[in-house]
Amino acid sequence: MPLFRLSKNLDFPPAWLARSDGLLCIGGDLSPQRLLLAYENGIFPWFSKDEPLLWWSPDPRLVLFPKNIKISKSLHKKIKKNIYSITVDTAFEQTIRSCAKPRKNEQEGTWLVNEMVDSYIKLHTLGYAHSIETWRENKLVGGLYGVCLGRSFFGESMFSFESDASKIALVALSNHLKKQGFDLIDCQVTTDHLLSMGAMEISRNSFLDIISESVKKKDDKNIWNQDINLELNKIEKK
Repeated sequence: MPLFRLSKNLDFPPAWLARSDGLLCIGGDLSPQRLLLAYENGIFPWFSKDEPLLWWSPDPRLVLFPKNIKISKSLHKKIKKNIYSITVDTAFEQTIRSCAKPRKNEQEGTWLVNEMVDSYIKLHTLGYAHSIETWRENKLVGGLYGVCLGRSFFGESMFSFESDASKIALVALSNHLKKQGFDLIDCQVTTDHLLSMGAMEISRNSFLDIISESVKKKDDKNIWNQDINLELNKIEKK
């Protein structure tokens, strides 16, 4: 497939025209309007400091259906110790900047350039981007962030300063979204870490079919104002 170059027009080529490696197009901008249009169409930005703006739609796509979250025995035990607390949108900027810090294992998440960080902070201000934070003794030790449209959550990145801290955030998010009737959590590309927690690969066509309907559903901003920490403590191991 050819590699498309975006113009100033607010549009994207169809996601199914992406190359075999998932790369669809190049250029454009990171305005809130373009980012939201990208997610609605199964596309996301992913590029490094010395690269142009790249847009992707991989096939297969890694997703986590909230009801399928897997909690290992050791993780369940750690949750039950009640030494961590979970918050929502309390420290979005701190969370995304923590996600942007270099990692020893690059598969744990994407490295975010300043332009990306600023764009998602704007989306958060507009009520579309959200963070789940894991705290221990009033210190932020892990978390994740992503974009919510309709009844789909498009996960972007996660971080841990302590073992399992990001996993606990993902468990809390999955449990909460299950109760809210969400269709899926988009995990973008496959990692062993996410597979071990219940994520699975589906075809790009299946993914596009699901989100085409999911993003049209009512987007209730109130679900991000609830105390999901209380829900976390009631979770049973699957």
